[in-house]
Parts: sequence; C-alpha cells; structure tokens
Amino acid sequence: MPAFAAIRGLYTGATGNTKGVALMLFATVAFICMQSLIRHAGETLPPFEVAFFRNIFGLAALAPIFIRHGLTPLKTKRFKMHAGRGSIQAFGMMAFFYGVTLIPFAEVTALSFSGPLFATVIALVFLGERMRIRRMTALVLGFIGMVMVVRPGFAEVNLGTWLILGSSITWGISIAFIKILSKTESSATLVTYQGLFLLPFTCVAALTVWQWPTVGQLLVMALIGILGTLGHLSFAQSFKHADSTAVLPLDFTRLIWASLIGYLAWGEIPDAWAWAGGTVIFASATYIAFRESQVARAEAAAEKGPPPARIEDAQK
Repeated sequence: MPAFAAIRGLYTGATGNTKGVALMLFATVAFICMQSLIRHAGETLPPFEVAFFRNIFGLAALAPIFIRHGLTPLKTKRFKMHAGRGSIQAFGMMAFFYGVTLIPFAEVTALSFSGPLFATVIALVFLGERMRIRRMTALVLGFIGMVMVVRPGFAEVNLGTWLILGSSITWGISIAFIKILSKTESSATLVTYQGLFLLPFTCVAALTVWQWPTVGQLLVMALIGILGTLGHLSFAQSFKHADSTAVLPLDFTRLIWASLIGYLAWGEIPDAWAWAGGTVIFASATYIAFRESQVARAEAAAEKGPPPARIEDAQK
C-alpha cells in the first residue's frame, strides 16, 4: 500500500537516533494499548486465560521472522538461561494480567517503572556488580517513589497493588537475565524463547479457570498478542539503533498514554501521588541506566588502552 511504502521509505532513510526514537515511541504506544486491551478482556474472561492467548498469538506474530530467516531465531547455546527466564517471568505475567484489572491504569504504569530498580538490586546482590554511591542514591530515591505511589497506611493497598509489585520484581529478574543473554542473542531469539516458555505455564493456569471465548474476544486477544510482540521487538531494537540516553527517557510517555486511556475508557483521573511517584521512580531508573552505560563505555575504553601514536606526533 502507498501509505505503508511511504512510512517505510521515511524509516529507511532516517538516521540511527531517529530510528531509535521512532521505535521507542511505537513500543510505548503498543505496550499501553496492549495493557488497556488486557484490562478490557479481563472484565469478561479470566486473566490467566487472557495471558495464555497472549502467548499463543504473540508467537504467531513472529511468523514473518521465521518465514524470512527460517529456524535461525531458535539457535542458542544458552537454552537453560532462556528456560530460567521464561519460568520466572511466567508468574510475573500472570500477576500483571490479574493486577491490571484491579487498580487504576496510571498506577499500574507508575509501579511498572520499578522493574529496573529491582534489576539493579539483583545485579548488586547476585551478579557481583559494584555498589557505587550514585547508583545507591538513585536506588533509594526510586524506592521512595514507590512508597509515594502506594502510600501504605494512608491509602488502601489492595491485592492489585501487590500483584503489580510482584510482577515488577519478576521483571527485574528477567532484566538481569536479558543483560546476560543480549550479549549473544538477537531480539527475535529473546522474544521467541520468552513466548515458548511462557506458553505451558500460562496454559496450565488457564485450564483451571477455562471459559470458552467468543470470536470477538479471540480477536481482542489476538491484538493483545500482536501488540505485545511488536512492542518487545521495537523496544529491544531501539537500543540497537540509538544510544540509551536518546531513547530511554521516551519510555516515560507510557504514563501519559496510560493516563489518557484510563480517563477516556474508564473515567479514571490519576492523582498527584501517582504522577509524582511515577516520575521519581522513572527518573531514578533512567539515571541508573545512564550511569551503567557510561561506566560500561569507560571500562571498555580502558581495556582497549590508549590509541596508537600517529607518525606526526612521534616526530614532535
């Protein structure tokens, strides 16, 4: 179609940073649209069943990649790590799908920013990463932001809040796995094995509450799966085209989209605490990511050593 051809032409001719920004913005919209559809579907179907169909249709959305590259995305030497990540993330996914139906949409998004904070704690404790003062300060501020959103003792902390926090912890563990796996695995391989290992866990959970979906419900869940897969692929690919400092701040737009959809679809108006806490959490997680990127570049430069002297310099 001419419109798609024009968009593809603009994307192909864009610079690396522009591509990265476009992919990140698309990912944020895809994720929030997916989450709004999860909530919509969860109003009439068990959330565990929605999670199961999300994985079925998410894997189906990868068909064009397999048609083009064959079984290449399945090639890996880290099968056990993929299995560990998928097993842990399965429980996080089911907690998220259930939790998103119980608490305001913007609050879900604000708390979801805490995943990288938990990933940092895991990296410090289990991966032996160095504990620098700036990282620890940002980490403490991030958890203060979580308290601002939840406000235990001042606002009711219901099951949905605990489920979203639990899913953020498992997402943090998953991020730690991704940090290791992404050194050798492609985005397609990561997303494929994620779906393959999530599928059996969500299938077992869905069977305990099974309810036959209608054609309309299947179409909604197909869209959930497609948006989820496209969002994960776009998110991962954005970091391959641009530096994290250029694209990561755009992830905050998820809170804007969530607030807008929450208001239009369910009449929810996020309170100031959700915005303030979400901002603090996001700023802390983003700062930690930037610092990690800077430290990694500095260490890589140190390993390479100083550049060789030029002939003209030697003659001075």
